[in-house]
Amino acid sequence: MFSDLFFIFLGGGIGSVLRYLISILGEKTIYYFIDKPHPLGTFTVNIVGSFAIGLLYGYFQENISVSETLKLFLFVGFLGGFTTFSSFSLDTFKLVQSGEIMIAILYIISSIVLALGFTYFGIKLTSNL
Repeated sequence: MFSDLFFIFLGGGIGSVLRYLISILGEKTIYYFIDKPHPLGTFTVNIVGSFAIGLLYGYFQENISVSETLKLFLFVGFLGGFTTFSSFSLDTFKLVQSGEIMIAILYIISSIVLALGFTYFGIKLTSNL
């Protein structure tokens, strides 16, 4: 149990640092072309992370001999620290794969709407402080 937590912690740290570096690079790159803010780094991380989790999930489906510790390091740790959007994408894929199309659609819509709504709510709660 403790070793699993350590590997999740280690993977999360590596993923978070990489996300930060890519975000900085994306910001500098977009300002080179246009002088307007754009979340190119975050966008890139979300797409790359979603692709990576799909590749790994597909590979691990075919290769059962991969250790659970490695899966935790990669899925929960590294990709969880890199981008939670990848986890959202995989969860949605699993719902669709299991035939739960309506639940998947509800999950997508409610996740986006509620995340944006609560972000707005959090900003409004703290904006008068």
